[in-house]
Amino acid sequence: MASLRTVTTASTTDRSSPQWHDAALTWVGDALARHGRRITGPVQERVRPWSLVWQVPTDAGDAWFKANNSGTRYETGLLATLSRLTPDAVLHPLAVDPELGWTLLPEGGPSLRDVLAGGDDRVARWERVLPAYAELQRTVAPRAGVLLDDGVPDHRPERLPGLLDELLDDRESLRLGQPDGMDAELHERLRAYRAEFGVLCRRLGGTGIPATVQHDDLHDGNVFAGADGYRFFDWGDASVAHPFGTLLVTLRSVAHAAGLADDDPALPRLRDAYLEAWTDRYDRATLREAAHLATRVTTVSRALSWRRALATDDPARAEYAEAVPGWLGELFAPVPI
Repeated sequence: MASLRTVTTASTTDRSSPQWHDAALTWVGDALARHGRRITGPVQERVRPWSLVWQVPTDAGDAWFKANNSGTRYETGLLATLSRLTPDAVLHPLAVDPELGWTLLPEGGPSLRDVLAGGDDRVARWERVLPAYAELQRTVAPRAGVLLDDGVPDHRPERLPGLLDELLDDRESLRLGQPDGMDAELHERLRAYRAEFGVLCRRLGGTGIPATVQHDDLHDGNVFAGADGYRFFDWGDASVAHPFGTLLVTLRSVAHAAGLADDDPALPRLRDAYLEAWTDRYDRATLREAAHLATRVTTVSRALSWRRALATDDPARAEYAEAVPGWLGELFAPVPI
């Protein structure tokens, strides 16, 4: 095991080495054997700066191996915890190693994207998906401290102003003065905005809605839509945060895919379908105000998740480098809900 740890805790670029490949394949094979399965062919590989994913053919259907980089390694432990707390809403891993950031998952069935490609009504389908996701968040909220102890990033409203300050001081991540980076004018505008941003975060935290797991990249490619319900996956951007920040990416992705304008009534309809889960404790006006605030401040969360994802020396990170300054610039974009 010592040699395995030596190989597998090295940098992301070492994942291309035969030694790393052999160690990972041995781990996958051993994990499958414990479930009475065996590998039946070569793996299909997809590599991104933040993770490596293998599609592994077995005698009982495909399995999926994921190796996270150091910035997103917490996803492994988070998924194991979610599978205990919300067993019907995520896949149950076949094996996990939180120290290495390795996960082996079974096949999850068709994605929501696959289903929608078949002609389903996109908005109507999301009206069913969002309440299921909201229930996951509500179930996890009382255990949010456990997630923090396990290393899930802390993006609660009271933490975001300090995190924004850190980002604005991180010249490398912002790529200040570079063609794909933040220009000096926007940088100064964001610095001047810090006090107002702090006010927004305090207002959001003051609603009393508890922090919980926030996927932060919930779109139709990250939801399985099987006959037995919806399961949510790919938690590499997740944090402990105000739950309603989810709506930032989700509503944008729905609007983009469906060709909806910012003022389309379908968007507040989806927002309200999601918020319904909290109406037993909060009035609708409070919930809508919180959703408006959360979708504004969560642009900082998105910038932070991209900074973690790109915390690697993989040369391919340059392809995505504009994401950190780009999401910070979105702080000034109109909020349609």
